Amino acid sequence: MPCWNDSAWWLGILLAGSIGAVGMLATVLPWTQRLGLSALTASIILGMVAGNTFFPSIAAHAASGVDFSRNQLLRAGIILYGFRISFQQITDIGWAGLTIDLLIVSMTFWLAVQLGTRVFKIDRQMAMLIGAGASICGAAAVMAAEPIVKGSANKVSVAVASVVLFGTLGMFAYPLLYPYLGLSEHAFGVYAGSTIHEVAQVVVAAKSISEDAAATAVIVKMLRVMMLAPFLIVLSLLLSNSIGHEVNDRSRKPSITIPWFAVLFIVASAVNSLHVFSPPVIDALIFIDNGLLATAMAALGIRTHTGAIRQAGSKPLLLAATLFAFLVIGGYMLNRLVMYFLASA
Repeated sequence: MPCWNDSAWWLGILLAGSIGAVGMLATVLPWTQRLGLSALTASIILGMVAGNTFFPSIAAHAASGVDFSRNQLLRAGIILYGFRISFQQITDIGWAGLTIDLLIVSMTFWLAVQLGTRVFKIDRQMAMLIGAGASICGAAAVMAAEPIVKGSANKVSVAVASVVLFGTLGMFAYPLLYPYLGLSEHAFGVYAGSTIHEVAQVVVAAKSISEDAAATAVIVKMLRVMMLAPFLIVLSLLLSNSIGHEVNDRSRKPSITIPWFAVLFIVASAVNSLHVFSPPVIDALIFIDNGLLATAMAALGIRTHTGAIRQAGSKPLLLAATLFAFLVIGGYMLNRLVMYFLASA
């Protein structure tokens, strides 16, 4: 619970919020737009710079506010994220897009956990965080999964860095692959939206082909983002069940943690679908949401130590690279198969 009279609480929020604001402003620069650099990515980078330079000397005066930003403000940001999407978007892309997105999310996350724990021998928390980012929506999904997975700030930062790296690579690689894929502009939009990590990266990659491809890609991507809430709920139930099996006292019933912020995310999407608020109000809510998420990412960066990232080694990066290869190659095959079977049905 926040302590309103605690100066460290206010100063910590002010610090994280200021860094997040700079991260948001940085995204309007021409070179950041060409790179598809999102406010979340810029904020965590700036936060890490602060966390590994001057923050240790002022930690006692700001730590509680930074931690509040990393936790509570993150949950508020995920809730407001729901106002970016609507249920109508499902009907816009049809069963093909829905099926492809569902397969991509489930298969990528499953592959991340299996390869991460059995092949690359990294801990399950790290594997799940990287899998969440690769399968759904990059940095935002990693941050959303953190309260459920309960990964440390260093693990979250490693996961964010890995998915940002390969999402950025995909943003440049997909347009280069387009002439050899044998896909229409619409089909390429579905492919890009269902397999590239972050929304900004999807827009940059698809817009290089055409505006029609970009429009399709964004809708498919936002439907994939919409799967974040049910994904978090299912993940919470699965983790609660697995923990329950490990409890020595068999008479004790394992508790199930419902991520209420994920439920409220669905509520926000439903409200947006019903057009309860006018477009200017929705734009204002999205702007506030950008600020909350950027502040949370800045706070995460502040709490991340580069030494811990180096200690994580190359294995998380290898897992992220393998998932990227699966999204590019396996995602392409899934797109073609689903389109073929639905066309012949």
